[in-house]
This record gives sequence, structure tokens and C-alpha cells, in this order.
Amino acid sequence: MNAVTLLLAVSLCASATTLFAADPVGVAKISVVTQDYPRPLAATIWYPADATGASVAAAQDRIFEIPSASQEAEIRKGRFPLILLSHGSGSRAEGMGWIAFKLAQAGFIVAGTNHPGTTSGDSTPAATPKIWERTQDISALISALEVDPKWRAAIDLDRIGALGFSLGGTTVLELAGARGDLGAYIRYCEENLAMMDCRWFKGGRGYAAGEQVAVAPFDLRSVDRQRFEQSNRDSRITAVVAVDPGLATVFEPDSLRNVDIAVTLVNLGSVGEIPLAVLSDQLARQISGATYAQIDKADHFSFLPICRLGAAEFLKSVGETDPICVETERPRAEIHDELVALIAAAFERSLKAAN
Repeated sequence: MNAVTLLLAVSLCASATTLFAADPVGVAKISVVTQDYPRPLAATIWYPADATGASVAAAQDRIFEIPSASQEAEIRKGRFPLILLSHGSGSRAEGMGWIAFKLAQAGFIVAGTNHPGTTSGDSTPAATPKIWERTQDISALISALEVDPKWRAAIDLDRIGALGFSLGGTTVLELAGARGDLGAYIRYCEENLAMMDCRWFKGGRGYAAGEQVAVAPFDLRSVDRQRFEQSNRDSRITAVVAVDPGLATVFEPDSLRNVDIAVTLVNLGSVGEIPLAVLSDQLARQISGATYAQIDKADHFSFLPICRLGAAEFLKSVGETDPICVETERPRAEIHDELVALIAAAFERSLKAAN
């Protein structure tokens, strides 16, 4: 999803918030900047809100429909499970705001950070395989919330889950204990040169400081093998949901057999139409107790927010080639409803049932 680039960054950053009439959801922005962590992080938090005293602003977005939430509203009294978000390559945490909003309505605090190097307007082939940086981002965000008095008082730190899409799905599986196999990754791209994820490494373009930049071809053999294959398990996370996880075929089998937390894997697409890069039915068989679900008549882009009227034409006019706003046989809103029910139920079972 790298082609979304700066356009997505501008679009999603424009999402001011407004009060929702029932089951209010609050939204807040925080930064994670510490001497102990070298990557400054910009994070968004959605949470069950107290309806009183909420500020109101209008939601605006050129491409996507943005769910209405209350900016900096008071957190509802209580302690809530925490779900961390990891976005896809070339996207942003706000791009998962539609599912974050629904999970907050269901009684979860949801926090997502933009991953430097693989977010919109800041994305390069060289940064893409550095999954260890993404997992460290999520772990650093958890640590920041643990010590922040406001969030520590509202979060049940014994009930933490993670939800990832695409490269974010890879991230959350590694947080669960899966480890990558660099040799398998190299072989996969040698055998699947036409796949979107492997074409990205052929070079030609990248994005830095919000601008498209020329980049040389990237050789996966130059990736730091030790870091790529290291364990990135964060024992604070006790449940994960991975939607169309990237690198689905390149995890080290023994590491999958040793995953010992609740895992739900979701593929977008009908049987026989799901790209090999994200096909996860075999992963589900390798992970003990994992749940697998497949969403018919959907595709990889179905996980993006619902597009506004005229957005597809606008994207075409600015040279966007990815089918960001192209509907499948089913309306995206209908697919989202199915995803919300499935993902919320998975976390209800694994996090709330543990209370």
C-alpha cells in the first residue's frame, strides 16, 4: 500500500472530531519521545468517553469517511482492556480509525502509532523489512502508557491485545512470538517477482518528508539477518488479531508452534483469490489454537476506510493507481460490519473473558 503516500497523510491528518450522539468515543493525540527510545512516535488513542464536557469539531476528509469522536473528552470511569494497532505499509494509524472507533464503543482503549519509515509520506523499500523496528514501536507505546498517570488509571494492564493489518499483521504476529526467516523471504520474492510487495523492492520510488523520491533497487540479502530473525515477543500482549498479514509464508515454523497466546487470522477475499503473500490458512494450522476466518467477496483494500463520494475520481485525477476506493462485489461498509463483529468477538473472548 505504498502508493497511498503523501495524499493519505494529508487526508488522514485532516480528521478533526465531533461528538457522537450515543456510546461516545474520545480521541487523543500523544507523542512518545524518550531518551531510551530513538524513534519519536506520533500516536492516536481512541477510548470510551464520558459524554459530559466534550469539545466539538467537524470531521473533514478529502478521501475517507471519518467516524465522529470527541476530542480530548473525559475517559469513562473504569478500567478497560488495551488494544494496540499496527497499520499497513505506507498507511497511518488514523487509517484504522474506523475499527478503533468501533472497538472503543465496545469498551476497549485503542492506541495506534505511525511507524517511521513505513508510514505515508515516509516510506522506503529499505525500511520495509525492518519488522523489529515496528515491534519496538508498539512495545515503546505500551511502556509510555504504563507510566502516564492518565492512561495508567484507565487501562487494565493485565489485558493487552494487538491488531495489525498487512505489514502490521506481520508486526503483531512477531509480538506474539513468531519469527521471520530471511532465507524464506528472499526465496519468496525471487519466485514471485510480480507480487506487489516484491515489486516495491525493485526500486524507482520511495517517500521521504512527504515527497516522492527516487530510490535504488533494494536487495533483501542486505537485511540484517540477526535482527530480522530475532524474537520480538512482548509478553505483555496476550492476544493478537492479524488481518491479511504480510510475509505470511516466511515465518520460521518452530516459532509458530511455540506461540502460546490467542491468535486470530483473517483473510480478505474469496477462496482461491487471496494473494499468496497474505494467505494465512496454513499459519492458522501451525499456531496451536489459532482461529482462522476468511471474508468472501472482499480484497486487501477492503480494510481501508470507506471512501467519500467522488474520492475514486479524485484519486485517479492525481495519478493514484492502486484501487483504494474501488468497491468489490460487496459494499465496503458491509465488509467492515463483518470485520467489526469478528474482531470485537475475538478480543471479547481473549481479553474480557480473562478478567
